[in-house]
Amino acid sequence: MNNKVARFFPFVSWWPLRGETLRADLIAGITVALVLIPQSMAYAQLAGMPAYYGLYAAFLPSMIAALWGSSAQLATGPVAVVSLLTASALAPLAASGSEQFIALAVMLALMVGVIQLTLGAFKLGVVVNFLSHPVIVGFTNAAAIIIGLSQLNKLFGLAIGRSEHFLQDVWGMLQQVGDTHLPTLAIGAAAFVIMVGMKRFTPKLPNVLVAVTLATLLSWGTGFEHNSTSRVECIMNEEVGLLASEFVRTETHIAQLNEHAGQHAIELKQLQKQGGSGQQVAAVRYEIELLQLELANAEHENRKNSRSLRNFIFEQVPAPDGGAPKLYLAGQVPAGERSDRHRWRIGKLHNGELKLIGGGEVVGMIPSGLPSLSVPTLGWNELGMLLSSALVISLVGFMEAISIAKAMAAKTKQRIDPNQELIGQGLANVVGSLSHAFPVSGSFSRSAVNLNARARTGLSSVFASAIVLLTLLFLTPLLYHLPQAVLAAVIIMAVSGLINFAALKHAWLAHKHDGIAAAVTFVATLAFAPHLDNGILLGAAVAIVLFLYRTMKPRVARLGRHGDGTLRDIKVYPEMPASEHVIALRFDGQLYFANVAYFEDALLEAVTARPDARYVLVVGNGINNLDASGEDAIKALYLRLRDNGITLVFSGLKKQVLDVMLRTGLLDEIGQGHIFAHEDMALAAICEWLGDAGRDDPLNPANKPQSHEPIHRTNGLPKNSE
Repeated sequence: MNNKVARFFPFVSWWPLRGETLRADLIAGITVALVLIPQSMAYAQLAGMPAYYGLYAAFLPSMIAALWGSSAQLATGPVAVVSLLTASALAPLAASGSEQFIALAVMLALMVGVIQLTLGAFKLGVVVNFLSHPVIVGFTNAAAIIIGLSQLNKLFGLAIGRSEHFLQDVWGMLQQVGDTHLPTLAIGAAAFVIMVGMKRFTPKLPNVLVAVTLATLLSWGTGFEHNSTSRVECIMNEEVGLLASEFVRTETHIAQLNEHAGQHAIELKQLQKQGGSGQQVAAVRYEIELLQLELANAEHENRKNSRSLRNFIFEQVPAPDGGAPKLYLAGQVPAGERSDRHRWRIGKLHNGELKLIGGGEVVGMIPSGLPSLSVPTLGWNELGMLLSSALVISLVGFMEAISIAKAMAAKTKQRIDPNQELIGQGLANVVGSLSHAFPVSGSFSRSAVNLNARARTGLSSVFASAIVLLTLLFLTPLLYHLPQAVLAAVIIMAVSGLINFAALKHAWLAHKHDGIAAAVTFVATLAFAPHLDNGILLGAAVAIVLFLYRTMKPRVARLGRHGDGTLRDIKVYPEMPASEHVIALRFDGQLYFANVAYFEDALLEAVTARPDARYVLVVGNGINNLDASGEDAIKALYLRLRDNGITLVFSGLKKQVLDVMLRTGLLDEIGQGHIFAHEDMALAAICEWLGDAGRDDPLNPANKPQSHEPIHRTNGLPKNSE
């Protein structure tokens, strides 16, 4: 009974809690929370969300994953790679930070959670194996580089637009380096110095929290933030003014389209309720589809215009009557006019009102209190657009979480259940979506902090969530002046450890195909950015194709008797004497539809090379599986060889292969007397069947040498080892 309860409620295994365990988990939870709060806000911005949504994602998901997961130390919440995947999935669909973007991010979290929960409930955790380690290595390295580059504009205080080509955006940002906001760069650099210095000299202290606290105090004390407002008609450059006016017109048109779509939706529901004719229902649905198509085009156009407007740098000339100030492009203020000596850029444009940013950017106002609980509304269009991204985030996020959990379990000797961990991560994302969280996963850095702080159970994550709760209720005003550049520095510091080119080299050394898969994933992820899911899907496809290619041409070794008495590959040891009467082959791989032709060709080629051979021995120790195509190929070869006076013999076949041959009747057709447990038993029988010719045959086990030749070794391995 207890086992059944623990299976559905894993956290019951924490009880009874001893005072020592409670104290250890409390200290670990406080320690993790000090890292979690600033990190979660930084990763929220990486995901394209307002910073305080990171606190929402750090609250309930962290607790739920600990309660229903199998790892005692895994810390769940916002993480860099999943946040970047979220931003890349939603960037083409909505403007970062907008209400639509937030709604889509919450919907994405729900989809990710449902996928993970389904995989865990049906014990399908093995599906994550489709993302091989080399693919993850290539993706992680590329994603870390993209994450770092995506934060440079915040570090330099530059405004860049986001387009369909990330590297092009980075190049455009680098061309604006001359417009760097020096106070922003200085405060970001200071945060770097604090974090790196403390990590080296005082590793036990929370360097991220110290950097964030000092930077926030400095920002508040120096008036780091500097904002203003103006109107579209105050833009003095005709081209930019037209672009801004077009944005306002399109914004109005989007509102009208949404209103019309809402009216048609109400009309459709009324028709369906009142039993309207099929023609009427179809006509209304057609109108809604047209409106949705027009709406998508208008939103895409406004996102493009918004990106363009953010690239312009203005100088502001105050109006003499105290009205809205005039805005000139930097360096184009006419003679006789005097600017306020600030450089301004457009932060937000709504209903003709311009929000201007003229100083360093800060987190700003964070709503106090808990997020409201609500179920995300799912539309079929959005579901279709987000499905591939949700699947990728589900697999990548889980692989990151389970890898961390297993690494820690190796130190703590704890048993990890991948399917239970999938359920924990899935529930965390589902419950998180109800509280307006974006997708989350296991964090390497915070899990390491949790482990080093000697957490005993998942209760440490519950304590960390409780501290986030207190922050949301009482401490949010203290975060207003936190500089965005410091959050960028936090992200860059966190992902720098993910860059590991040695792992790419290691994959190449292990197997060239693994190296190719890792390299393709790395290059494709960079090239497809910001659409990172395309990069990892392409890498996974390449890895699977290369695996199938390897299995299509497994090793087929023609065997001879080596000087030490063992059977070895004639190609490796050409000096071994060859048998004129017996052909011995070893097939190293499963025999299935993709390689049966290769198997047939290899065997018939060997027979052609030995025209006097009367027996063919297939050493089947390496055949792990046999499908219908493989069984049919063996039967065809048996009949063909028999018609030519050659007997087919097998040795070392595994149970699963023999079961297939028994069920299909092939075993009886070949004859059980031609199936042997070991190659020497088979060769002894064959040489006995050969009579006098078999006595002196080099493959006859009776002729094994009495003294073994020494095996020459290089670096501890046999020379020319198979």
